[in-house]
Amino acid sequence: MLIPTVFREYDIRGVADLDLTSPGVELLGQAVGTMLRRRGGLRAHVGADCRLSSPRLREAIITGLRRAGCAVADLGTVPTPVTYHSVLRSKADGGVMVTGSHNPADYNGFKVMAGASTIHGEEIQHLRHLIETGDLEEGAGSLEQVDAVTPYVEDLVARFQFSRRVKVVFDGGNGTAGPVLHRVLEKLNVDPVEMFFDMDGHFPNHHPDPTVPAFLSHLIDAVRVSGAELGIAFDGDSDRIGAVDEQGNVVYGDMLMLIFAREILKQHPGSTFIGEVKCSQILYDRIAALGGNPIMWKTGHSLIKAKMKEERAALAGEMSGHMFFADRYYGYDDALYAAMRLVEIVSASAAPLSAQLSDIPATYSTPELRMDSHDEVKFAVVAEAARLLKDRGEKVIEIDGARVLFEHGWGLVRASNTQPVLVMRFEAESPEELASYQRKIEATLAEASATVSARGD
Repeated sequence: MLIPTVFREYDIRGVADLDLTSPGVELLGQAVGTMLRRRGGLRAHVGADCRLSSPRLREAIITGLRRAGCAVADLGTVPTPVTYHSVLRSKADGGVMVTGSHNPADYNGFKVMAGASTIHGEEIQHLRHLIETGDLEEGAGSLEQVDAVTPYVEDLVARFQFSRRVKVVFDGGNGTAGPVLHRVLEKLNVDPVEMFFDMDGHFPNHHPDPTVPAFLSHLIDAVRVSGAELGIAFDGDSDRIGAVDEQGNVVYGDMLMLIFAREILKQHPGSTFIGEVKCSQILYDRIAALGGNPIMWKTGHSLIKAKMKEERAALAGEMSGHMFFADRYYGYDDALYAAMRLVEIVSASAAPLSAQLSDIPATYSTPELRMDSHDEVKFAVVAEAARLLKDRGEKVIEIDGARVLFEHGWGLVRASNTQPVLVMRFEAESPEELASYQRKIEATLAEASATVSARGD
């Protein structure tokens, strides 16, 4: 049996050797198979990232799916977008991606698809309910090995034709992107510098999280030394992109989204774009000024994809580097596709990446800041902090956590849905205001934590 805390808002995740036991994961696979069968489906595709625990977990989830009577296609070790692509291309009834995404190397987890959608919220809790009540289908499923990479590469390559050859440094982070991206780059008009393309679940060079500046140091150095026009990095399962310009400056997810949105609006005026609560106010203001329709929404790949369908958005993006293109693509988060869209934009211009943001006013902001918390209390702490801030007259947006609108900037605190941490971000017109807003939020969090602890929440 799996512990309740691994069933999170938009995926199932925990410490692999502690929380994700093989018998428990087999039950999870049987629950997923039960869900698919009761929706009239039998065919499930399963992929896995290259973490050391992923082969065991992939075998266990497949065992459970087969026990529920499903016909399973084993895709092997592949990027998450390859699994998504395989499910959509073959019109499978669902799928499971075994991945720990950006979490520490000892974590792992599962992204579950039902049809073309990634389940979240109550649907994930329904899987937990099926396991806890033993309400599971039984059957004799089948298994086949399927090459999902070749059709994916062929599809991706057919979508791009770069007018100018651009030198780009690519950092695969020893995750799943490297081998697939190499096949893509062989067929496109790019001058690539390939770093850390070998898959290695020990992640010997750096942890594959492209939102953390420290993990981009190799990329920054390589861009400067090679004279490349930009650098692109990937997370472990290849659904998140990071970028640096030719000077080695980090271009965060919200600014990447702005670059993409401006190009889309040239072709499709009035398009809708969805950002999340950690994104810069500049993103929303600039899209609106260009005639687009910007919407602020909750963090989380499943939540974003559901909102995209509801709003018929052309693009959605997150600070974490998830980019969801419905414009010219399928609407799921694919960092390899997003990378090619970025290269396409730079190729079509006569200038390197920095030129795409040369007209953006200077503000001061932090990256995502993470504060250790506990899964049992983190949401209560954020709720208490929001209450305290509102009581003190602050304007608070509570779409996802508490985004506080100050006179010359904003600050955010929210509970992570994937880790026992609180996530913060700040933006202001001056360094002094940035520091002031951060101190105010951190002091409020300390007070809220003390209150929650005293209540015994």
